[in-house]
Amino acid sequence: MKAGTAALAGWTNVGKSSLLNRLIGEKVAAVADASQTTRWPIRGVITLAGTAQVAFVDTPGLHAPKHRMNRAMVRGASRAIREVDVVVLVVDGHRGLGDGDRAAAAQLAEVGVERIAAVNKIDVVHPKTVLLPMLATLVDDWGFAEAVPVSALTGEGCDRLLERIVARLPEGDPAYGEDFLTDQSERSLVGEFVREKLLRATRDELPHAIAVMVRHWREREDGLLEVAVEIAVERESQKAIVIGRSGEVLKRVGTEAREELERLLGRRLYLELHVVVRRGWRDDERALREFGLS
Repeated sequence: MKAGTAALAGWTNVGKSSLLNRLIGEKVAAVADASQTTRWPIRGVITLAGTAQVAFVDTPGLHAPKHRMNRAMVRGASRAIREVDVVVLVVDGHRGLGDGDRAAAAQLAEVGVERIAAVNKIDVVHPKTVLLPMLATLVDDWGFAEAVPVSALTGEGCDRLLERIVARLPEGDPAYGEDFLTDQSERSLVGEFVREKLLRATRDELPHAIAVMVRHWREREDGLLEVAVEIAVERESQKAIVIGRSGEVLKRVGTEAREELERLLGRRLYLELHVVVRRGWRDDERALREFGLS
């Protein structure tokens, strides 16, 4: 039996969370087309009956931090990659290797654990032969044991990547039960899925200025789960964007998040969203602790 941990690491916005969800076969990490979507390490576990258990750790994207929140994110990622058996550098095959990927690779080289690379988003790479120099650079120049082309969107190459990760894990007993999926609590999942829908609704307008906190949680006798979520932004103009004309954006976000959470949690959900202005919260240590980001 092989059992151990594998970190998904890399520069921001390369598809690490999408890859985590694909590898474990269930959505446990928020996914949006915005950099720095993942704000703290998230663990997702897959158990292959009788052969292996892999505890994946999805880490915040490495980047040059400008706020106290971002510095905490980078510290969290750096700690996480030092506590695993295998670290997987995820790069964007469509975008190609850049300075950020090089910096991430150099940081991983200092960790002292098994390193392989995953070249993601190959479903939009044409022709596939353009991947060959990228794969060669990762192995021959950057020192990775191997590089596996994958698509988190279609699943292409993901079985091969999982196989290569398992091959590098130590033998041992599983740390989690067969049905264990994630270390995310239900409250965390609610907050993250609301934030994901907000990121998708607002696109590039204010992704980093949004924080989400579950303020009320009540399980009624009839099985309905009542949840109130606070959405914090930094300025009044951002609050208007989140609410939208006649509340249409906030209503759509609430509906999409509720429907997805009901499927994941297997229960009926009443979701109430409130928007507040918390000026400068990204550099406010008290606010960061409150939002679980310190």
